[in-house]
Amino acid sequence: MPFTREYIYEVLSEIPDPEIPVISITDLGVIREVTITGNTSIELKITPTYSGCPAMKQIDADVRKKLEENGFKEIRIETVYSPPWTTDWINDAAKERLREYGIAPPEHSTQDKSWLTGKEKTVACPRCRSPHTRLVSQFGSTACKALYQCQDCLEPFDYFKCI
Repeated sequence: MPFTREYIYEVLSEIPDPEIPVISITDLGVIREVTITGNTSIELKITPTYSGCPAMKQIDADVRKKLEENGFKEIRIETVYSPPWTTDWINDAAKERLREYGIAPPEHSTQDKSWLTGKEKTVACPRCRSPHTRLVSQFGSTACKALYQCQDCLEPFDYFKCI
């Protein structure tokens, strides 16, 4: 059976993000490029969410395993940093799954000007949708998330920071 790029993306969409299992690595947008170079050989370009992301080794291993299970024998994975990954690459369905999971999804990074204005960012609670929240810590359960607390339902929650 000849492999297609669409098939490869479908296969890779079964791999959950190691840190946030409700979204896949394709939902996250880290798979940059797929090139099928032969009957059983493939090259992929992957961009980490940030340069020191500890999940990249696990993603690499999961991708290799999944591709081997699907008949690929020669697998080349290249990590690319340019252009840098942004949260704009997370698809809308994944953002809704993040919210349902209890993580406030990122807005479009180009819309976040709080770092320029010095005004506090309003992040709606993923549980009750209240805009009355406060930043507790710039770092949550992982470096790519901040810890917030809802002032209405009092629940703490992670916010996936815009990058």
